[in-house]
Amino acid sequence: MISLLPKLPPHRPSAAVKAAYREKVVGFCAKILEVRSGLDFDVGSRGWAYILEGDRLIDKNEIDAAQDLVNACRKSGDLPLDICSEDDKRAAENVENLDSDPQEMAADLVAYIRTAEKQYSPFGFWDDLDVYVQIGVEKSNIKNLFAKTCAEFHVPIANLGGWADLNVRAGFMRRFKEKEAEGKQCILLPFTDLDPGGVQIDKFLRSNLEDLARAVGWSPDNLIIERFGLNYDFIEREKLTWI
Repeated sequence: MISLLPKLPPHRPSAAVKAAYREKVVGFCAKILEVRSGLDFDVGSRGWAYILEGDRLIDKNEIDAAQDLVNACRKSGDLPLDICSEDDKRAAENVENLDSDPQEMAADLVAYIRTAEKQYSPFGFWDDLDVYVQIGVEKSNIKNLFAKTCAEFHVPIANLGGWADLNVRAGFMRRFKEKEAEGKQCILLPFTDLDPGGVQIDKFLRSNLEDLARAVGWSPDNLIIERFGLNYDFIEREKLTWI
């Protein structure tokens, strides 16, 4: 395999070496843009490195360097800044949004009024179902991958990586508590890496929720926890690399 990742020598490079490196950077960015054109979900800087590694364009030991290069190219303008999804934890809030064109604003209001009935939801998606499902993922990039489908079926999804913030866990539990009181079977679907860390998250999910049982007033005793990824059969079926 010839790596896509541009590299400079440890010693001071010559003009020719710099030019060759620059050419590889251009090719690296072109590949990122090519892949992006076929994606329907947002990717973080490390996510781009994982995609390149999964396509065997870089080696596993080059992931950190590829992530650094993606960010460097965003800073230099070689890649768009928004090639990477914004970290929700760092996103700015209360940013002022002005209406610069009164005619455009009026047109938007009229369009909304004409279809306002479509925004009315007197019945919940889960009302007639016997189950209630939520998804927990280990990485934000995976959350982005499932976001569109989860939105369509009103499935709450959150990042449970790093053993999950207490508020995130409590949010899962309060929603389960409400639906269980309605007689539904509650199901948590975790998607974590198939590695020791990811397997540990799966193993301790129930006990992590149980830690907050008294505070929330709900116990996961009847909760079904069914891991749906990343699993051996999925990796084999999709012919993914074992890395």
